[in-house]
Amino acid sequence: MSIERVRKFFSQYGIEGKIQEFEVSSATVELAAAALSCEPQRIAKTLSFLIDGHAVLICAAGDAKVDNHKYKMRFGTKAKMLQPDQVEALTGHAIGGVCPFAAKDGTEVYLDVSLKRFATVFPACGSSNSAIELTIPELEEYSGYLEWVDVCKGYLPDSQPVNPSDKAGGQ
Repeated sequence: MSIERVRKFFSQYGIEGKIQEFEVSSATVELAAAALSCEPQRIAKTLSFLIDGHAVLICAAGDAKVDNHKYKMRFGTKAKMLQPDQVEALTGHAIGGVCPFAAKDGTEVYLDVSLKRFATVFPACGSSNSAIELTIPELEEYSGYLEWVDVCKGYLPDSQPVNPSDKAGGQ
């Protein structure tokens, strides 16, 4: 199971206990925000794309949408999301639990600048009812990202960072 692979991955850093599992689904931004009692924009959704036959994951803020022009300028191709039957096979995670951690070898991970507005964000952990709260430096460290990209639109870039002491869903 994907969440067990993510839990094992985080155990090497001693933070597997930070994974939160819910009795309800957290498979969408809205459901995750409700499960965590936090703002939807703080959900770090992981979008999966196909480029040259391999998976590319872009972790972005919950209120961000992929800007096709920016995406094409950055990756040199039209944004093509993985088909539902390709997601688990190429990323190692099922739909609703795709995350930038413990993905299949060869999967490229990018972080979108839409996340930089926040002190902490909540990415999934390999299942449709899990999440972990991470600071942006922790997300960078654990995701194995290749680089920060600017491929999204529709979010408020001037939002004030959330104070970690005000965090919802914390320990």
